[in-house]
Amino acid sequence: MTNSALLDLMLQASRDAAAVIMEVYLGDFDHIAKADGSPVTVADQKAETVILDLLKSTGVPVLAEESAAAGIVPTLGNRFFVVDPLDGTKEFLKRNGEFTVNIALVEGGKPVLGVVLAPATGATFVGSPDGAFEITERDERVPLRTVADGRMKVVASRSHGHAALDGFCATFQVVDDVSVGSSLKFCLVARGEAQLYPRFTPTSEWDTAAGQAVLEAAGGKVLTLQGDPLRYGKGGDNLNPYFIAAANADLAARGAQAMRDALAATP
Repeated sequence: MTNSALLDLMLQASRDAAAVIMEVYLGDFDHIAKADGSPVTVADQKAETVILDLLKSTGVPVLAEESAAAGIVPTLGNRFFVVDPLDGTKEFLKRNGEFTVNIALVEGGKPVLGVVLAPATGATFVGSPDGAFEITERDERVPLRTVADGRMKVVASRSHGHAALDGFCATFQVVDDVSVGSSLKFCLVARGEAQLYPRFTPTSEWDTAAGQAVLEAAGGKVLTLQGDPLRYGKGGDNLNPYFIAAANADLAARGAQAMRDALAATP
């Protein structure tokens, strides 16, 4: 299948998953804790089933969060999907709407296609080699482009924080902290509503792949603290190192250094 056909399928899968998620969200539901302590609901599980059923026709392997938690990880190879059926389960439990469906296609360790859809609002963000765009309620495709200049704004998580964030913000003379959950953080930088997203707490590959595809297609860059591109298909526990997502490559490189300095200065 061409990238265009794959992207259409990813969009359909994310929309179908969103419909299932909202059925659960608008009713009564419980959650349980996985082995790592993170919460999971029936919405996570139902959404992943919907996505996997649609993607299996491609023959492309899928690294998916709930399957991985159950020990089901296929041989990935050079080209594979990365799926988080419900990113921001803590936000889902708080019913604040800041949760997403994340689907990415990775080639050679780099996310080349990405869809981030927020079921509660319908906001849909797409990244591809042809650029990044947001799909409106009228099905219009609005191009996304990062904004690297001006007074710095940093995007952070409502559910995660780190003592080093204050030192990082001081380095860049950050004027505003835009707090939001899930992979929407990448999308705010892609929209130009913030310039920096430093991540000082753990994430997994399925948390970041789709958002990275959107941001980088919009002109941004995601680097580890060592200044290397954030890569996928690492195997093992699928955990990412700390990283910086920024409006362009230069800002990302400076951000990686600032994160290292802030961590070194934090007791």
